[in-house]
This record gives sequence, C-alpha cells and structure tokens, in this order.
Amino acid sequence: MSSSSFISRRKTRKIMVGNVAVGGDAPISVQSMTNTETTDVKATVEQIHRLEKAGVDIVRVSVPTMDAADAFKSIRAQIKTPLVADIHFDYRIALKVLEYGADCLRINPGNIGSVERVKTIVDSAKDKSIPLRIGVNAGSLGKSLLRKYKEPCAEAMIESALTQIDTLDQLDFHEFKISLKASEIFMTLQACRELARQVDQPFHLGITEAGGQRSGTVKSSIGLGSLLMEGIGDTIRVSLASDPVEEVKVGSDLLKALGLRHRGVNLVACPSCSRQNFDVISVVNELETRLEDIIEPIDVAIIGCIVNGPGEAKGAEIGLTGASPKNLVYVDGIPDHKVSNANLVDELEAMVRKRIESKQSQSKDIIATD
Repeated sequence: MSSSSFISRRKTRKIMVGNVAVGGDAPISVQSMTNTETTDVKATVEQIHRLEKAGVDIVRVSVPTMDAADAFKSIRAQIKTPLVADIHFDYRIALKVLEYGADCLRINPGNIGSVERVKTIVDSAKDKSIPLRIGVNAGSLGKSLLRKYKEPCAEAMIESALTQIDTLDQLDFHEFKISLKASEIFMTLQACRELARQVDQPFHLGITEAGGQRSGTVKSSIGLGSLLMEGIGDTIRVSLASDPVEEVKVGSDLLKALGLRHRGVNLVACPSCSRQNFDVISVVNELETRLEDIIEPIDVAIIGCIVNGPGEAKGAEIGLTGASPKNLVYVDGIPDHKVSNANLVDELEAMVRKRIESKQSQSKDIIATD
C-alpha cells in the first residue's frame, strides 16, 4: 500500500492557474519564485527555464514597479509555464500585469488601499478569468492586528485572512487560493489547520523565510510534511535562501516521499558503510545529476551490500546490490545480470533511459490503438 493511501486530502474548490489546476482532485503542484531583477528580462527568463527543467509547475515573479510590469510582459511572451505576478501596494501595477497575461495575481487586499481599488482589480480579474492568491505573512500583519494581539500569532493571521476573504466575498469573487505563512513552524501549522476548518478555498503552503538550503529544507519538510499528511495543501513552495531550482527539487522530493507525486526518478539508496562493495555516495550523486532531466516516474534502488540490497532491489524497477567480485543488477525484482564497479554509473544510466524509452513507446502504442 502506498503512503498516499493513508492521506485523505481536504476537499477544496478547484481554480485554474493558467493550465495548472489547483485544488479539488488536482495533483499538488510545486511552485518557486524568481530571485533575479525582474527588469533583467534575459536573466529572469533563463532562471525560469532552469526551473522548468527541474520540474516546476508554477512560477511567481515579483513586480514592484511599472518598469517591472513592462518587463513582465516580455517575460510572459517567452515562457509557457503559468506565471503568478506578486503585487503589493500599487493597484495600477496589478491592472497592468493582468493586461499583460499574468495567470494569477498574488495580492494582499489590505495593502492595496481602498475597497474601490481592490474592486478594480477584482473586476479586471473576473473579466479575464484570472484567479488571485491572497497571502498572509506573519511578518507583515497590519498595525491594528498587532495592537490587538501584541505580537504575530496564528489568531492574528487567521483574522487577517478572514478579513481578506470577506472583502472578496462581498465583491462576489471566489476564484482564489489562500496562503498563511510564518517562519515559525508551529504558528504556521496552527493557522493553516484552524482556517482549513472554516473555508473551502485551496491552500498554498510554505514556511516563509525558512533559511538556507539545509535548515530551510528541514523546516519546510517538517511544516509542509505535517500539513500534507493531514490532507491540507494544494500547491506548495519550499522557500530557501538558495538557488530557486533547489526549492523545486526539495518540493518534488517531499511530495514523492509522501506518495503524493510520482514524477522523475525515485532513488532509494543506502547511506553506505564498510560493507559496501562500491562507492555508493559517488554513484548516487552522479546518477542524480545525470538523470535530472527525466520526468517519467521510475523507482531505482542503489544498495552497497547484500544485507539489505536484495530486498530493496526487488521492490524497484531497476535495482543494484553490491556484491563481490561483481555487483548484481535486478530488473523488476528479478536478478538480471552482473556489472563491475568500473561500469556502474554508465550501465545504470543506460538501463534507466532504455526503460523510460520503452514506457514512452508503450504509451504511444496505447494512444494509437484507442
């Protein structure tokens, strides 16, 4: 039984961000955000292409000025992946990027200004069938909430979200997703859990300002993993002070670990010890690098010795068990052939790619006969 069999996802309404469904029965999508200067169109487009190669589903781009809005137009023309425009304070920028083809707007109605300005954005979004993401961040709560609650807390975040939701409800706009983020894990968990019981909008999950690549990965895995295991969450971003590509890799691996996403190579590998018959760490690292372009799901096991090797190898499509004088390769759980240490990586890469080609060919044959 897969781990996803134990996860009952929260029932939410579905919205469309470009051609990516968010909520309802749609797969949980992985997002990231560019960290280039948006006005540097070339650098931003190149970064988004790297994110696409890593498997991103949705990309957010900050648009703080009118010059950035003009740049967004050029970026939009060169990118197929759905783009979310991140807007604060100036409603005119929001109107511009809607005109330029944004697939979603990330706004905080509370800092846009008057209800009339919010209504102007909502009317344009309605006209163009573009959804919104309303975001609450513990680090930017309104002054009135901080006076009331004294400090950032889950209750203040929930009240902020409900106020924003009420504004959109009054404007008869319901195509939006919600995010409640704090750098403190338990505050985020409490806010998301309590609000999830009160509304049916899809949730965008994240631990904001989580930290660098290592610490941010740990915090995000705990926070997002906890909520996802409870069925909460429809799209995620792992926020790292690192290359955004790493956010996509960690997010994808997190969903794969929970059985919520089946994309790319699922690599099972031992941590290695003195029993290993080949250099497990170097083989695994090299394989991960070589196979990053593969998006079709496939399970591969790399185990350095015969203690756990056969058991893990039998559960994978392609498995390798360290043995002497040669290592044993399994295919679909059955011993297939032996391979020397000198040819390990080349042999395994070739086998994985041949397997993927076979799957793709079979899929084409099925489509052709339907």
